[in-house]
Amino acid sequence: MTAWEELTGQEAAIAALQDAAADPEAMTHSWLITGPPGSGRSNLAFAFATALLQGTTGADAVAAARTAAQVAARTHPDLAVLATDRVVITIDEVRQLVAQSQFSPSIAPYRVIIIEDADRMTERTSNVLLKALEEPPPRTVWVLCAPSAADLIPTIRSRVRVVRLRVPSVAEVAELLVRRDGVEPTLAERAAREAQTHIGMALRLATDAEARERRARTLQLALGVQSVSGCVLAAEQLVAIATEDAKALTAERDEEERQAALRSLGLEPGATVPPALRASLKALEDDQKRRATRSVRDGIDRVLVDLMSLYRDLLMLQLGSGLELVNEAIRGELELASRAGSAEQSLAALDAIARARRRIEGNTPPQLALEAMLITAAGRVPALGSAA
Repeated sequence: MTAWEELTGQEAAIAALQDAAADPEAMTHSWLITGPPGSGRSNLAFAFATALLQGTTGADAVAAARTAAQVAARTHPDLAVLATDRVVITIDEVRQLVAQSQFSPSIAPYRVIIIEDADRMTERTSNVLLKALEEPPPRTVWVLCAPSAADLIPTIRSRVRVVRLRVPSVAEVAELLVRRDGVEPTLAERAAREAQTHIGMALRLATDAEARERRARTLQLALGVQSVSGCVLAAEQLVAIATEDAKALTAERDEEERQAALRSLGLEPGATVPPALRASLKALEDDQKRRATRSVRDGIDRVLVDLMSLYRDLLMLQLGSGLELVNEAIRGELELASRAGSAEQSLAALDAIARARRRIEGNTPPQLALEAMLITAAGRVPALGSAA
């Protein structure tokens, strides 16, 4: 399976990048791939990088496969990737990339530099990148990924060619899971729907029973709150679920990084770390703590997205819209809950969730934001209008 075949529902974007990779006249030095989370921005960027690094000179199948494997492993000498699990991309990381961009490619037609989550750059960091885009070295290609062009500063937007991705359908994501990952069709369809066509999350729900169980607990907690005290307890449990989910994603990776660092320092597992080497491990631990903070925040946002799907389904039932439910597996419980509430209450809950996401993004303690959201969603107090 080629890198292009691992994408789904993005035929127009794939065609534009394939044309550019095959025709130097259609090529430009900087690209911006935009699309909602889970639409495949990063996968498309790496597929494009693979095509550029393979070149158009008729390389044999063995060489092409070797290049594809190097890109997949992020080890190709002419590929540089900046991906972060932290809240922001630092200015030093971008400066390092800009320095690398000045070198000519060593074995490929181009040097390709990919920045995932380019929206995490601050304005000062963006200005460092801007200088490289204004005076691009020959045969260096920048590929930025972000949810939308508006997430980058205007001066960068004016210097990149934008490729927009659409939201893939449930059927397209399910078909990809079956074809690429061998997931059973019924499970693939359910995972794609409950992930709201987020490809990465759909794969996780399809292959991780614990992730499915945590999502089910999230919905049951929201359906079960009946009082203010219940909302407070539920908020605490939702934060715990998000933290548990984040640990499941990062614990194994953290331990692998620590063991690799110990080996690089010449230490056996379990050996005492000499004082002279502790600073190196401390820097790694600090990075892991920052990543854990971001992972917990992302986990809480996933919880809120799941709750949004719940109240959306309730609203669809209350309005009698006839549209498909995201949480079709619990339709019976949703129908009971829809009769116990009103469309106005469901709308207030959706507004409360959007408000909670803004508050958490503004560094409000997550549990407080979730408590306020659940109290409004449960109809214990009237919605607070546009209060931030």
